[in-house]
Amino acid sequence: MKFVEITGETLTQIINDDEVHADDLVTAGVTPQSIVRINEQGDVEVRRPTQWEIVGGLLGNYEERVQGVTGMEWI
Repeated sequence: MKFVEITGETLTQIINDDEVHADDLVTAGVTPQSIVRINEQGDVEVRRPTQWEIVGGLLGNYEERVQGVTGMEWI
């Protein structure tokens, strides 16, 4: 599966109001320095010490938003 890996801070620039809410990210333990990744299906995962944990998902034109904010391709 391909991903774009970003920080929690960058994630907050990508998400829309109808997706993962900022409060939900805080509850999930996502900080501005957290390492997160988004797969091609829009699932958002945060890096934990021993695993990746799904914390939400993106809806609608997220591909354009991810690439527009990060300039990265799925790898």
